[in-house]
Amino acid sequence: MNAIVDTRVPFEILTGLTPRPEVGNDGRPVPLSFFHAGSEIYAQGEKVASHYQIEFGAVRIYRLLADGRRQITAFHLAGETFGFEADLAHHFFAEAIVTTGLRTFRPVAGLDRSRELLPLALRCMVRAQEHLLVVGRQTAIERIAAFLVDMAARQGDLAQIELPMSRQDIGDYLGLTIETVSRVLSRLRDKGVLKFHGLRLLEIRKAETLRSLCE
Repeated sequence: MNAIVDTRVPFEILTGLTPRPEVGNDGRPVPLSFFHAGSEIYAQGEKVASHYQIEFGAVRIYRLLADGRRQITAFHLAGETFGFEADLAHHFFAEAIVTTGLRTFRPVAGLDRSRELLPLALRCMVRAQEHLLVVGRQTAIERIAAFLVDMAARQGDLAQIELPMSRQDIGDYLGLTIETVSRVLSRLRDKGVLKFHGLRLLEIRKAETLRSLCE
């Protein structure tokens, strides 16, 4: 998977949005709202009232299936914006993965923001399409390699990247069991492609090898 879509949106694009009413429109920075790990940001079915930009931390977007299983459809990282919907209700749950700081924006009544928000909507759509391509890959190692390449690209293609999500989260995102995720990551470690520095910090030692696994 070579096409990586950046969903990070600079504050200039958000100029058509204003903070929550209690902050006022005096130009002061939008205050941070803090969410502990596992805290719900919004629920499926809730009315869309705000959009969110992540200052630090990470967020998972998911839906609960009829059989009780969880399907994660997206991860959002620091600097990225989420919470946009095609209609007036949220179709998924949003939850903080780790302690997360969000800046919350509310639309200005009567202000047409379509020109500013359309690029973001298109980026989100393409990222959703890329996720379908990843899940549709035949082997677990292809899915995980594509996921890691994407995570690295969204963190500036650094050699060391953070994975705030758990192995279970990765499995629920890629359609794999936690055992399969752990086994594939261990295999990549044993081959010298990856090196772990604790549970959340990962070093990609052979980037080209990793990319070749998902092409």
